[in-house]
Amino acid sequence: MSDTLESLRALADPTRLRLMALLEKDELSVNELQEITRLGQSRISTHLGQLQNAGLLQSRREGKRTFYSLKPADKQAGEFVQLAIRGGKEMAEHASDAVNLKRMLVLRKEQAQLYFNQVAGRFDRSYGPGRSWQAFGHLLLRIMPPLEIADLGSGEGLLSELLARRAKRVIAVDNSEKMVGFGAEKAKKNGLKNLEFRLGELDNPPISSASVDLAVLSQALHHAETPLTAILSAYKILRPGGQIMILDLLEHGFENARELYGDRWLGFKTSDLHGWLETAGFRKIEISVVAKEDQPPYFQTILAGAEK
Repeated sequence: MSDTLESLRALADPTRLRLMALLEKDELSVNELQEITRLGQSRISTHLGQLQNAGLLQSRREGKRTFYSLKPADKQAGEFVQLAIRGGKEMAEHASDAVNLKRMLVLRKEQAQLYFNQVAGRFDRSYGPGRSWQAFGHLLLRIMPPLEIADLGSGEGLLSELLARRAKRVIAVDNSEKMVGFGAEKAKKNGLKNLEFRLGELDNPPISSASVDLAVLSQALHHAETPLTAILSAYKILRPGGQIMILDLLEHGFENARELYGDRWLGFKTSDLHGWLETAGFRKIEISVVAKEDQPPYFQTILAGAEK
């Protein structure tokens, strides 16, 4: 009876049910569960410890990481586990958890992405003369193929100008007549004949269907009236095999961003972005956090990429 009561106590918490439902498919580390659920690391570790003490989970070490999985159980404990999983799947958070879990398992296989994260993490640790993200950016631009690119929500066109120095053609779209005029004048002054500015909205950019290789929304989607419509419009203007790249903020709670920066959306959940890209018809979807600010309000930047 004591084992039964211990199991019941361990499962008498919604967060623990949520974690059990995630662990049904595969073993996961604390960091992976944190990325999926957006819960605090210490909170997750505490709940996992309680589940393991109740004999419902097992763990194994791999380097510095500990992976947790459902423990093979006897019949009675197995019934508890199945009830817990069913309860976890009935929670409102499970839909977004399932999307994030799918993305996490894909990223786990992408060794190139993991390697990039390791390189990026080492980059700022030690000074090296001439080594900077600015220099790396120029290097990467030099090896970029000659694409036709749409910079949607371009503002004054800073990114458009950089891309135009290597691209076949760049179409910069913004809904501010002042920004479009400023950008066009600057492009003319800099002799960028392959950079064209057009006045238009994110949800209906003035670009022909299937006419560009790459659609970029850099810190623009959080200004869209309807993000899904903007993504659908980007899909429409891309050629088959074309790519969309979205740089934006991870969901945050800094309400002043609406007034200070004119943001309609306070960033996005990765699960929402993944869902919109799938709905639009994109495939090979990859989403990851690529930058974290170390000052309040601690904005995090996410990069989403997908293929038509």
